[in-house]
Amino acid sequence: MKREKIDLNAYINREISCSCGHTHFSGVKLIDIDRGAVTRLPRHIRDLGYNKVFIVADINTWDAAGARAAVELSAAGIVFDKVILDYEEVIPDEQVIGEIMTAYPMGYDLILGIGSGTLNDLCKFVSHRLGVDYIIFATAPSMDGFVSIGSALMLHHVKTTLDCQGPVAVIGDTDILSAAPMKLIAAGLGDTLGKYTCLLDWKLAHLINGEYYCQEVVDMVETALETVKEQSARVQTRDPEAVKAVTEALVLTGIAMSFVGNSRPASGCEHHFAHYWEMTALMEGRMPANHGTQVGVGMILAMKLYHKLAKEQPDFEAAMNRPFDRAAWEARMRDCYGIAADGIIALENKAGKNDIAKRDLRLAVIRDNWKKIQEMIEENLPETEEMIDLLRSLNAPVEPEDMGVSVQRACEAVEVAKEVRDRYTLLQLLWDLGLAAQYAETV
Repeated sequence: MKREKIDLNAYINREISCSCGHTHFSGVKLIDIDRGAVTRLPRHIRDLGYNKVFIVADINTWDAAGARAAVELSAAGIVFDKVILDYEEVIPDEQVIGEIMTAYPMGYDLILGIGSGTLNDLCKFVSHRLGVDYIIFATAPSMDGFVSIGSALMLHHVKTTLDCQGPVAVIGDTDILSAAPMKLIAAGLGDTLGKYTCLLDWKLAHLINGEYYCQEVVDMVETALETVKEQSARVQTRDPEAVKAVTEALVLTGIAMSFVGNSRPASGCEHHFAHYWEMTALMEGRMPANHGTQVGVGMILAMKLYHKLAKEQPDFEAAMNRPFDRAAWEARMRDCYGIAADGIIALENKAGKNDIAKRDLRLAVIRDNWKKIQEMIEENLPETEEMIDLLRSLNAPVEPEDMGVSVQRACEAVEVAKEVRDRYTLLQLLWDLGLAAQYAETV
């Protein structure tokens, strides 16, 4: 079913009283995603009340859009300074954060990020710490975190999401966006398709753990998901209007995250796979695939697991009698996570995801609602082959090995990727049921 065109202005600059009982609000003040947006950049900066701009880009995004943006700012008489991160692939870690903060000229009142995923995360964190607003000028429709408040960083070798602040504006010139490398556009497709499994994770967490859930936010994300699916064929030809629709859909998902105050509407077990694979790739001395690419592959794996689980008849008595060997678990974390293990163990000490008493309370709810859970899986997930075909239409990876992840790391992820976050997902459900190791071997 074709959805109505997304109107992003319906969600910004106002409070929305929701049927969930919460009042939703997004801090973004302006969104301009269209042809010629780079020429309107100086006007937007002035209209929003800023005078001195600090540009943050990397060598790739500077060539794609930064140099052009600088020309426009200079012609308009806007004072600016810049830092260009001299890395082919930027890792959002302590070193790069320090590099940006050291280069920031005191007294500048706006940070202008030129880029997408990693640059956006870095600008969120740095601007928040400095108490300065930021605008993101998007260079690729590669992910959905443009306006979310969460910043995904690599701290002490652990992929960590910190609450920071969203941008005051999102600007994207569709001529620049449609010229982005196809692998980045495909990454945006992968990140979006991951919403199938993440929304199901959220629904299960609501049922099993009583977690807060908002149907209207879910509807927003589903609108974005369907829009991206509808435009996927036209995106292959780099049609600017299709790329505009996809970028707006990605921004809409970010607004949904800002409404909830965390990444739950857009991030579930498929993201846990991606985080684990990214962390282990860096520890192995190789660059990981793009975030959205990893999420797409994680989504395929999660769908296979979910569809298998829908046919399962668990032995709940055996699951409740299963002990937890803390020493063996810690040894496994050190084996799998290496130098990041201390952070993973610290998270478990705080969250108690593997606490037996908590597990048994969850199992009682799962047992009493097993038929409903099976129905939820069947009703909310498409066939895995449909998702594989969509990713392949943009030549995106669909299996872990397609992006350099070994079979061993793929199997490990089913058992240990849940440890990167305190969030109830399919992976915690499999652990609760005592099925994680078995599913890792068979799927």
